[in-house]
Amino acid sequence: MTKYRSVLPGLALCAGLILVTPAFAQTQPSTPAHDPRIGQLLDALNHVKMVRETALSPDSKFIVWNVGGRGGSDIELAPLDNPSAARRITACAADGKGQESNAVFSPDSRQLAFFSDCNADHKTAIYLADPAGSAAPHQLAELNGFAKEMQWSPDGKSLSFLYVEGATRPSGALAAEKPPSGVIGVEGLEVQRVAAVDAASGQLTQITPAKLHVFEFDWSPDSKKLAYVAAPPPGENNWWVAKLYTQPVDGQPTAILDPPSVDGPLHGLQIAVPRWSQDGQQIAFIGGLMSDQGSTGGDIYVMPAAGGDPKDVTPDRAATPAWFVWLDKDSLGIAEIKGGSSHLFVYDITNHQESTDFNLTLPGSVGAGGLAMSVATSNTNNIALIRSSFDSPPEVWAGELMSLRQITHINDAAKPMWGKAESVEWENEGFHVQGWLLLPEHYDAAKKYPLIVEVHGGPSAAVVPRWPGAGFGPVPFAALDYFVLMPNPRGSFGEGEKFTEANRRDFGYGDLRDILAGVDAVEKKYSIDDARVGLTGWSYGGFMTMFAVTQTHRFKAAVAGAGISNWQSYYGENSIDQWMIPFFGASVYDDPAVYAKMSAINYIKNVKTPTLVVVGDRDGECPAPQSFEFWHALRDLGDPTELVVYPNEGHGFVNPEHRRDVLERALGWFEEYMP
Repeated sequence: MTKYRSVLPGLALCAGLILVTPAFAQTQPSTPAHDPRIGQLLDALNHVKMVRETALSPDSKFIVWNVGGRGGSDIELAPLDNPSAARRITACAADGKGQESNAVFSPDSRQLAFFSDCNADHKTAIYLADPAGSAAPHQLAELNGFAKEMQWSPDGKSLSFLYVEGATRPSGALAAEKPPSGVIGVEGLEVQRVAAVDAASGQLTQITPAKLHVFEFDWSPDSKKLAYVAAPPPGENNWWVAKLYTQPVDGQPTAILDPPSVDGPLHGLQIAVPRWSQDGQQIAFIGGLMSDQGSTGGDIYVMPAAGGDPKDVTPDRAATPAWFVWLDKDSLGIAEIKGGSSHLFVYDITNHQESTDFNLTLPGSVGAGGLAMSVATSNTNNIALIRSSFDSPPEVWAGELMSLRQITHINDAAKPMWGKAESVEWENEGFHVQGWLLLPEHYDAAKKYPLIVEVHGGPSAAVVPRWPGAGFGPVPFAALDYFVLMPNPRGSFGEGEKFTEANRRDFGYGDLRDILAGVDAVEKKYSIDDARVGLTGWSYGGFMTMFAVTQTHRFKAAVAGAGISNWQSYYGENSIDQWMIPFFGASVYDDPAVYAKMSAINYIKNVKTPTLVVVGDRDGECPAPQSFEFWHALRDLGDPTELVVYPNEGHGFVNPEHRRDVLERALGWFEEYMP
């Protein structure tokens, strides 16, 4: 449903341009005022360099990290004991820029492989470098398609990765959909497979079959088999019904787990992060109610590699594991979301006990972005990770878990331009609920301030503190002297699987009551003007915005990004309808009543809140007709509203000018209706 978890994260809006049919066209589309504060804020955010990846050599002698973005990214390598001696590893010319990423060390630590488009054809290619030497990297193989998530086989003989040969777009539902043509659902399918390149010859082989779209994979310790999560194409839709497979490198796949076919708490849920045990006898994975591939959360299960019943080894945790690694046959290293923070610890799977010696909670994010938690490991006790928070921009940290030290100082000059962040907690209807509150930059307790509530996407997701990117998000509002509440209501990660599953078949009801209780809680503590409370969100947050204004008049202005107004029509419009079955319990054709119950359009006459609606014209996750339907109803009923549709944008917007435009429009909308 949504991969974007911040409100309007990365929206692509073209100022003054509204693409609608002539019957719906507005005669004078408004253009947002160019508030100079926004320019200053975005300029400052643009100066922060995003650190996207890090890895350790198995012997812990070297560390690499990746810095950059769409305009180009660099790989930096340094001795772990002397990070100030970092140097760039690149296939580009000395003064050139390109996309270089996914640097991974060979099992013997003697080679570093990475992707680069700095070759003559500007196609993605695999390069090899000697981390201890000074020779330029050499090209091993040129690829013809989209590749990501490279890893070495344990024997060091091949480099494997997820590969879409001849790709026309990045894999996944977040990217802009191709314009529809031909036989829909049959033509133009792009299948992601596991491919491997021989580390000596550069010869490429596609390992997994063309009939399966692979989402994640892992090598067996003897390098003879793969374990992977896959489903028939189209991949952007069928991840929610994916199975766990094992396959000999030169053989055929065997499905060893099909969640709809198992009994118990895993029945009908999603699976992710398959990992072989070190002895090759077991496979562990994360299973849970997940609304997006890549936004992982649930319990950790272990099952025999030959097949059998999976066992939940983290039952009843009041937290959400999102990443793990086997340490030995009895213990795992786990990273989880716990109460809106990142929790890293060692866990005994036999006794279900956390280590007291290796246990660390960080009030911030661990990973490069979004909710994809990740930690780099070595053969020693060292780990490496990317940390950021509302107070600290992204940097690489490494060392032993309880003695991590900062490795990079890329963004030392960056300072928050917003007020302090505070974790807030409240109780509602038997649930413990947590969220994050940002104070206005110039907060004065003697004054009253407006509040904006930002509902994250998902719904299976959570707000975890991270430094904002240059796109739209909740943090800029605090820099412009709003309070910003980012709640994690029922349905979110961070409080355990029962909490995550608590809004199944109930979108917009219990979760909205949790949010309103959170507004009450912060109003009791801070000088917030209840007559100036606004609401915004993207994807699931966009739905919640549309639905909330039909249920309550508490919010005085709203901005709905890529929302869903009518679940019944949405079922037949989106490209990812499979996600709805676990959440709604049945298809719209089998149980239309539950879809109608949660559709904002059925309560549209209750709306009194001025609502700005924004969406991309090629959004496959939350298609533009949903926004048209909501806006059209408000317009006909005479409620203040505006619809802005952005060309060539999917669910995740890519144009930086559009992001700026969204922020200006949203700020202008709140200032107009919450003056």
